[in-house]
Amino acid sequence: MAADAPETTNGPQAAQLAPAEAFSEAERAAIYRVIHSRRDVRDEFLPDDVPRDVLLRILDAAHHAPSVGFMQPWNFIIVRDIEKRRAAHDAFLRACEAEEQALEPERRSLYRSLKLQGILKAPLNICVTCDRARFGATGLGRSQQPDTDILSTACAVQNLWLAARAEGVGVGWVSIVQAADLRHIFNIPNEIAIIAYLCVGYVAKAYTSPELEVKRWASRLPLENLIFEDSWGQLAASTNPP
Repeated sequence: MAADAPETTNGPQAAQLAPAEAFSEAERAAIYRVIHSRRDVRDEFLPDDVPRDVLLRILDAAHHAPSVGFMQPWNFIIVRDIEKRRAAHDAFLRACEAEEQALEPERRSLYRSLKLQGILKAPLNICVTCDRARFGATGLGRSQQPDTDILSTACAVQNLWLAARAEGVGVGWVSIVQAADLRHIFNIPNEIAIIAYLCVGYVAKAYTSPELEVKRWASRLPLENLIFEDSWGQLAASTNPP
């Protein structure tokens, strides 16, 4: 082989390889803008429906999430039926009452003020599930860390959320609900894990900072306190982002 000749890869994979070039500055800025402006929408939904082509683009982005062993364990239940959404909302209210009672008394009034509901206000709900036995009970790469299928599905939720933000569509994750209630409402088999129940729709405005930070429920932790180097607890020398 000549000294200046490029290396080649033999086999059917060769045609599938392409240079892994960095994106342009404008493209990088757009990606980081989407990440930093993503919000958990709770009460700002508009009644406008999400067009089918937009929804399919968002779901296609979710479907292109990384998955261990390429098992792609996710399914997406699209929920528009008002009776099913009312049933999910009733389950949410029951869970809210239980969660409020578990809080310190001085935080309960703030909790009630957060307006967490979006199930009925958003025109669309999506239940994201994980088929833990897809392509086999174990699958490539899961023998030592079996929960990577759950983590892979969480990556799909993140892809969905970021794609929705890029489309101008808001998403809210309803975590205050019992999985058993969702399983009953949507006839989800026992062997299928429920990962996320999402409210999806257009919003007129969105918080510039996370709502829970704005309302002083919590604040963002300093990044420099979260990055260790070489071992647990050993803070990295320099971690301030540009």
